[in-house]
Amino acid sequence: MRLTTVTACSSDPRASMTGSQDARFAALFDRLSRSKFRSRFRLHDRERQYVREKGMAVIRSHAEDFVAKRLAPAVIANDGRQTPMRGHPVFLAQHATACCCRGCLYKWHRIPPGRALTQAEQRYVTDVIMAWIERQMRDES
Repeated sequence: MRLTTVTACSSDPRASMTGSQDARFAALFDRLSRSKFRSRFRLHDRERQYVREKGMAVIRSHAEDFVAKRLAPAVIANDGRQTPMRGHPVFLAQHATACCCRGCLYKWHRIPPGRALTQAEQRYVTDVIMAWIERQMRDES
């Protein structure tokens, strides 16, 4: 697996969450939009309805749970295959934002594999996922 094809974000995602989140995410989302694979993900009517019914707080709790259980451990038996391609808005967001496996977390966010994610890293990943979902809901057509 080649992990060096995309340059790291200008700021370390593992750093303290001070500064402009919008600027960091805008740059990240701009980079992701240039990926043919990442840019094809969208929330469709069914997922949008699910988000409206559950509310953003519940969706965030789902994201936190998925990140804690599927991404945060140091060793993930099925890494690279642990995130389904459909079935939940968070799954779509994980693929769209390259927060789907430890390889993608390293390639796109420079969060190294082989060790457990810190609480700050888990928060960062959840924030990225939720920012993508919020943008999708706002850009509803």
